[in-house]
Amino acid sequence: MKENYNWKYASVGGSVRVKLESGADIANLASLDRKKWTVLSCPTTGLEFDEKTLKLLDTDGDGRIHVDEVIATSQWITSAIKDPDILLKGQGELKLSDFNTENEEGAKLQKSAKQILANLKLDKKSISLEDTADNEKIFAETQFNGDGIITEASADDEALKETIKNIAATVGSAKDRSGADGVNADQIEAFYAACADYSAWKAEEVKGPFGDNTEAALAACEAIKAKVADYFMRCKLISFDDAVAGVVDVSVDKVGAISDGDMAAAADQIAGYPLARPSADGVLPLKGGINPAWKAAFDSVKALVFDVEFPKKDGIKEEEWQAVLAKFDAYTAWKGAKKGAEVEPLGIDAVKAAIKADQKAALLELIEKDKALEPEALSIEAVDKLLHYVRDFYKFLKNYVVFQDFYSKEDKAIFQAGRLYIEQRSTDLCIKVINAGKKGDISSLSGMYILYCDCINKVTGKGFPIAAVLTDGDVDGLRPGKNAIFYDRNGEQYDATVTSIVDNPISIRQAFWAPYKKVAKWISDKVDKSAAEKEGKSMANLTASADKATSGTNPAAAVTSTFDIAKFAGIFAAIGMAIGLIGQFLVKLAQGISKLNFWQFLLIVLVIMLIISLPSMFIAWRKLRRRDLGPVLNANGWAVNSAAYVKPKFGKSLTSLVKYPKLKAVDPAEARKVRRRKFLIWTLVILLLAGGGYWGYTKYQACKAAKAAEAAAAEEAAAATEAVDENTIEVAESETPVAEEVAAETAE
Repeated sequence: MKENYNWKYASVGGSVRVKLESGADIANLASLDRKKWTVLSCPTTGLEFDEKTLKLLDTDGDGRIHVDEVIATSQWITSAIKDPDILLKGQGELKLSDFNTENEEGAKLQKSAKQILANLKLDKKSISLEDTADNEKIFAETQFNGDGIITEASADDEALKETIKNIAATVGSAKDRSGADGVNADQIEAFYAACADYSAWKAEEVKGPFGDNTEAALAACEAIKAKVADYFMRCKLISFDDAVAGVVDVSVDKVGAISDGDMAAAADQIAGYPLARPSADGVLPLKGGINPAWKAAFDSVKALVFDVEFPKKDGIKEEEWQAVLAKFDAYTAWKGAKKGAEVEPLGIDAVKAAIKADQKAALLELIEKDKALEPEALSIEAVDKLLHYVRDFYKFLKNYVVFQDFYSKEDKAIFQAGRLYIEQRSTDLCIKVINAGKKGDISSLSGMYILYCDCINKVTGKGFPIAAVLTDGDVDGLRPGKNAIFYDRNGEQYDATVTSIVDNPISIRQAFWAPYKKVAKWISDKVDKSAAEKEGKSMANLTASADKATSGTNPAAAVTSTFDIAKFAGIFAAIGMAIGLIGQFLVKLAQGISKLNFWQFLLIVLVIMLIISLPSMFIAWRKLRRRDLGPVLNANGWAVNSAAYVKPKFGKSLTSLVKYPKLKAVDPAEARKVRRRKFLIWTLVILLLAGGGYWGYTKYQACKAAKAAEAAAAEEAAAATEAVDENTIEVAESETPVAEEVAAETAE
């Protein structure tokens, strides 16, 4: 790695980014200023990328891949192979000669690669991901593989093989790298400890009071123990007070309450009755009189215990029953102290034989031999890791250091989850949502029109939310609840439903018409609201009239009382005034338009439309130029360090609109209809153009005639003015002598 590496730069997505175009660039990532990295961290989930490679890159296992981990990986890879340019090919294969044997790590990896090929019995000069993909296959015929687990194949001695088998069958097994079941050191220790405990416990064995039937007798007694205790308590209560006999015994009423139904179905209820008819003498009958719900359980105790202990008795007292239970005490205490139950299935003889053979030391020695190969085995796994990096690392860098794949037409970025089809368009900018709680940040910062959708595959039940960005087309029909179809990168189909929308401009064209659509929607909403209110009032009046009619009030009076003549006269006057004002405005507008020619009128209309639409278009223009994918990714676990602009031209490549071909009608009748429709349309267009041209021409001639008339009038006025001036001069000249004479006479 060079300290002052000569990096090259390019404009990618409207931002200056570093170029990654050689293995040397990858080898020198540590020298790249972190402020120049497009991404500082990214999640390991929700990406269209090899999951194993992502987990390998996440060396600290925190679910995120940071810059330091990427740098460490780049240094490890480029030191282990001779030519880092191999990474640019993206192939999961290396020749044995590609390993850098001058580097200690590279030499070790080459040795491990050769070992893998030898284990697989492959005679070739290269190794690929297909060769390292199956660990079990690599270690299938190896005696030791460094995982600290031994299998029957690890032992040469048949006795050791048998012991390993017994350990796995009793205290548990562990999965070996070869895929076979084996045992580890802890399981070996647990086995021999269990053998010692079980042998010691069996040595203190207590004989059962009923011989081979002891276990069955104990289970039978436990089954009716509580019921027998209940019986004797009832007997004691009767002995205490005869008056309670009817209460503690089975009442006829209780039996009568269930006698009309299926008595067999009421077995659980009958089981709640006493075991037998209680009496003051406190004797439990042994030869009849037992509650039918408990008869089978009682007969089992009778056969195993009572017939042995009391063969000639018709009944027993509580003391005798307690004596029977006491016979089990020593036996149950010994059973409760049982240890080493894990090895009991082997039998006491096999357990004693295992203790006598004492093969624990030999087995632990095999474990140590296996562990001694741990570095080599880990190195074999490292070869698989290296091959994953050789195939995937450069692609990852193109989506991490720079967003090259996102802005490239050849490939898609790893955060692009698939394609959404909705409203006769598709968008490829779909991102799996990790944190939906940051929608506010996206709305205020991204400047993008985003559809949040829940996607679910009805067959597999698998689902996830996505954020789909629309960058072209209209949005009139889009709303929460709208259904769509989503396809992931593997082509798997999901039903998608829009859950919420982040509204931002999509195009300048959309922004131009937005004010008019808003006004139209406002008018439509007002009309609908007004109609709904009037309908509600009308229905209320009708309902009130109906109520009064049914209550005896005169319906005509009820309806008449709601009509106010003055009120409606005022309303009609207001409507008339409004219509008059509108009419005056239209007249003045028509008078003003009549003074304009066609092109002036058209220009005024265009200017008015621009005045209305320009603010919306300007805002849209600014937002479209500043649309940034960064906030969307930040909301989904990324730490984006640089703006990722989606300019209008690039945005059109992300959203594809429907395009229909021009159809030619095959049916003659349909063809005639099409021709007739075209003829009418063109006739109407020509008439409109001709009418407009004629109107413009007449206006032009009228204006020309008016100007000529104005010029002639001006000339006549000028001539008249000149003639008046001349007459005035002549009069003045003729009057001068007269004035002089008058003045002389006055002087005399």
